Amino acid sequence: MQHILVYGDSLSWGIIPGTRQRLAFEQRWPGVMELALTAAGRPTRVIEDCLNGRRTVWDDPFKPGRNGLAGLAQRIEIHSPLALVVLLLGTNDFQSMHPQHNAWHSAQGIAALVAAIRQAPIEPGMPTPPILVVAPPPIDAPKGPIAPKFTGAEAAASGLVAAYRQVCDELGCHFLDAGEITPASRVDGIHLDLEQHLLLGQAVAGAVGALLGEAVKMTLSDKAKAGLGL
Repeated sequence: MQHILVYGDSLSWGIIPGTRQRLAFEQRWPGVMELALTAAGRPTRVIEDCLNGRRTVWDDPFKPGRNGLAGLAQRIEIHSPLALVVLLLGTNDFQSMHPQHNAWHSAQGIAALVAAIRQAPIEPGMPTPPILVVAPPPIDAPKGPIAPKFTGAEAAASGLVAAYRQVCDELGCHFLDAGEITPASRVDGIHLDLEQHLLLGQAVAGAVGALLGEAVKMTLSDKAKAGLGL
């Protein structure tokens, strides 16, 4: 069975827009992905490490523990061996208490997370997992109780997809644009509705199945080149 770590924020935690409630595991996109991969003949356990309000590398001045870089290497160590790490972060980098942030800053945050994953002190012989970076859907006009948190966020996050794609190209990470799959919630302009979780989970499952298949082929090819008779 392959193990996949999803490292994210409330978009992956499965908060129900307009509430403080949570979707069931099989309804939120990591659960949809696990079920889809397993049904397709790739038995999978998805490990969810998703925290509401998590940034890429910044602290929340009002709530502790929201810096995504803090403790990430130890999480990789704890859960290894991993077939894949999926990063879906960035939305909270543009909360109104970070008025100086733009897409470049958030992309550099993703780069720091990638470095932490690759430098994690995993046990000898365990693989450094490949990384799939998922850019969150574009922020719409924030609505409801969370609107003050995200005042001006849609403008500040302009260019995020291109900035993430460039970092992934430079670092050799896989990349997926969630905005090509679904918009943000119609309810609050930030999160994902039930049907949007379904769409995203199915799309990520397709991407993950393809890239893990490629990884297996590459591994076998490498062994053959090393003269191991495979």
